[in-house]
Amino acid sequence: MKASRFFIGTLKEAPADAEIVSHKLMMRAGMIRRVAGGIYDYMPIGLRSVRKVEAIVREEMNRAGALELLMPAVQPAELWQESGRWEQYGPELLRFKDRHERDFVMGPTHEEVVTDIARREIKSYRQLPVNFYQIQTKFRDEIRPRFGVMRGREFIMKDAYSFDKDFDGLAESYRKMYEAYVRIFTRIGLEFRAVAADNGSIGGSGSHEFHVIADTGEDDIAYCPSSEFAANVEAADALPLIAQRAAPAEELKKTPTPGAAKCEAVAQLLNIPLEKTIKSIVLATENEGAEPTIWLLMLRGDHSLNDIKTGKLPGLKGYRFATEAEIIEWFGTPPGYLGPLNTKKPVRVIADRTVANMSDFVVGTNEVDYHTTGVNWGRDLPEPEVADIRNVVAGDPSPDGRGTLEICRGIEVGHVFQLGTKYSDSMGATFLDENGKPAPMQMGCYGIGVTRVLGAAIEQNFDDRGIIWPEAIAPFEVVICPMGYDRSDAVREQADKLYATLQQAGIDVILDDRGERPGVMFADWELIGVPHRIVIGDRGLKEGKLEYQGRRDAEATLLPVDEAADVVVGKVRAALGK
Repeated sequence: MKASRFFIGTLKEAPADAEIVSHKLMMRAGMIRRVAGGIYDYMPIGLRSVRKVEAIVREEMNRAGALELLMPAVQPAELWQESGRWEQYGPELLRFKDRHERDFVMGPTHEEVVTDIARREIKSYRQLPVNFYQIQTKFRDEIRPRFGVMRGREFIMKDAYSFDKDFDGLAESYRKMYEAYVRIFTRIGLEFRAVAADNGSIGGSGSHEFHVIADTGEDDIAYCPSSEFAANVEAADALPLIAQRAAPAEELKKTPTPGAAKCEAVAQLLNIPLEKTIKSIVLATENEGAEPTIWLLMLRGDHSLNDIKTGKLPGLKGYRFATEAEIIEWFGTPPGYLGPLNTKKPVRVIADRTVANMSDFVVGTNEVDYHTTGVNWGRDLPEPEVADIRNVVAGDPSPDGRGTLEICRGIEVGHVFQLGTKYSDSMGATFLDENGKPAPMQMGCYGIGVTRVLGAAIEQNFDDRGIIWPEAIAPFEVVICPMGYDRSDAVREQADKLYATLQQAGIDVILDDRGERPGVMFADWELIGVPHRIVIGDRGLKEGKLEYQGRRDAEATLLPVDEAADVVVGKVRAALGK
């Protein structure tokens, strides 16, 4: 490719609405252009990187035995009504009517459509297992699209769906996809972690997220440096930090705490560790035709509530936070001094695992400006219901018992789910087993955000000059920058010769023949992030040298003209693992 015949739309400044590094750099590098909120044009240079991600994904899907197909972006509402997700999915599901007033959706995912394919096409266990995949545009009507391609409304996704005759088969399909994902992100050249995760709106049993490690990530990941354990914080098991409850050593005492409505203020006022205080969180669940059930959740003062874990507890599905009026009615005081002692009306008490093993702790008295110290289970309070309801923090014991946890930030780029029979049951996707009896297909689903990978790669790889692409998905592998291409016969001849040699070697190379000043050329290609740059000038040619610089290199090095092509080809192939 020659730059004069390519479209290069670099910008000196990012648009004002660009918020994070990847959004700013993709706009400045001419990779994307905004059409509407969360909807972008992929310009030629951006699309080259998209296609390279797709190629790696496609190769590894095929290698794992998945079969490519293409399903429609527009889906009939009837399929979503069958699965139950027409009501469950929420406003992110873009619904519309055609000219005949029939309901349709723009597909955010394709579980319903692929299950419909399976129930129509698969009749016997002899046709199983099978794994279908596609690379296709999705649409999710995000309430506040932001961060460019990181949280857009329209995006390109690879989604695969496996069908098996039993759970052992599903586990094997899941393993193959998990391993394929490891190969994909390794080949792309990203630092990533596979973490245990919550299933969210997709449903099913087990799942793992694949996160690109980056300080700007939206998700907190808990991992153990001395083992293989890693999980999204929302799914990480929080073990009790106190192995066994000690015997009471303090008397129960109502203690003045004027103005101390938060645990931190109470600890400071009473000159005690924050870890001795209890945080009280009041939730409510609705009861048809009756008053709500009020729940008091108790956490150590330095811990935070895990919404995902809480919503999975028996009786707490669909919970909400109690209103101030409800809190006053049940506890007799506004928030800030709440506790399980002397409530006005009965409440359901759930203690976190650590709280359940505490003794001589401090809780609110249900009276403004007062807390109760020296509180103990059994002596002063009935034994509570115990559950894991908190987020893990750095320093917690690893759930696998092999060290302590650390926390890092990650950007989710892939997710694999064991769906089981969630969709095959609701949509009647059955097959005849070895005994001729109908049985539901065991399903798995496996997604990769293709366009999101670009943003995540940039968030992990950039500097003050621009993008630093991993070799495998850079829009070009090598750029040739001739000084005075339009003025020097010697420079032009050598640039054209090197360009032809690299092309013949299979290198994805661009020759900048625009005749721009060196500073403009260098700034453009550093911003765009091409991994390898070769500079050709009259002065160097007189000495028989070309100038080479890798995108991560602090300084350029000189290469003999006759050896330059071989050196660069070797560097590219080494970076790609060839």
